[in-house]
Amino acid sequence: MPRAAQVSGDVVNAMIGNGFVWFLGKPTKDALRHDELCNRNMCCLANNFVDFGFTVLMDTVLADRSELDFFIALMSPRPVRLVVLDPGIDVCKDRNAGRDPADRFEFDGYERLQADIEREFAGIGWWLDTSAMTADQTAQRLAAELGSATAPLVPGWNSWLRQLHDD
Repeated sequence: MPRAAQVSGDVVNAMIGNGFVWFLGKPTKDALRHDELCNRNMCCLANNFVDFGFTVLMDTVLADRSELDFFIALMSPRPVRLVVLDPGIDVCKDRNAGRDPADRFEFDGYERLQADIEREFAGIGWWLDTSAMTADQTAQRLAAELGSATAPLVPGWNSWLRQLHDD
């Protein structure tokens, strides 16, 4: 891609110098606020890049369709596509274990997260099996096929209203 930017949730969260609460941390109220703040900041930054002609790849984990719809609303009217990088749980664990200890993601909810993502995003977006791919191979595949592999998403939050107008 001639003009591309990556907006990473981890990088955005790292901008908080003091008082950060991880999305699974305590107190829960603060964790939820920080997760929303990260999502809002990611979308604002992505919007700025898009408005200046960049293709943006947003690197984060979305828990459910509501969170995806929040992203779509914050990005509106810019097109949003969903790509689920899906190497499988065992590969995720192996890749995480192979990282430098400072870069590891300590998480024991892989099975639940996988089930939630499969349920919430079934039938939408591009599910890309990256289990046998390097990061560079994944990036090349995304650059080559994104436009043909998935269409921009229609927000789900007002689907009932869209159905009224389609009838």
